[in-house]
Amino acid sequence: MPTMTHRHDLPNVEDYLHHRAPYLMVNSIDSISDQSIATSSQVTGDEFFIAGHFPGAPIVPGAMLQEMTTQSAGILIAARFNPMEEFNTHNPFFNEYALGVLMRVRGAKFRGFARPGEILQIHVELVDQLDSVFEFKGRITLNAKIVMSNSFQLANIPSVQLQGQDVASTDRV
Repeated sequence: MPTMTHRHDLPNVEDYLHHRAPYLMVNSIDSISDQSIATSSQVTGDEFFIAGHFPGAPIVPGAMLQEMTTQSAGILIAARFNPMEEFNTHNPFFNEYALGVLMRVRGAKFRGFARPGEILQIHVELVDQLDSVFEFKGRITLNAKIVMSNSFQLANIPSVQLQGQDVASTDRV
């Protein structure tokens, strides 16, 4: 993995992440620095995971809250710690590296519920970095109350590995 990183300031969330609807959990980037990011996610009630969780009392599953923090951290990596000078999330085979692949989750704590009609504030802080592995702390708030907090690791890996190809036997064009 190259040690040089490139900054990217792109206009849309989709320009930083390969995720697309219905699995794109972040709606907007509110602020970004070299060590942290704040994003927002509006729960509409039309999300694929709401209908069955729970009928009559719909709430956002904890796994989706976790995904909101990891997607936000992925945006931070793509924006400030990107090993690629040229980066394109609209072509799944363009990039040499897959950025922000989830490696570990620790200490997730759920302290409230997120329901349809609410706007969640996602805050992620970079705690440590060793080569291509990034350690983060995240929290999601609703009306200034913490709904979820967690610690997790993401890593940049060769794209061919994510695509299920053997890295050693694959020549890049």
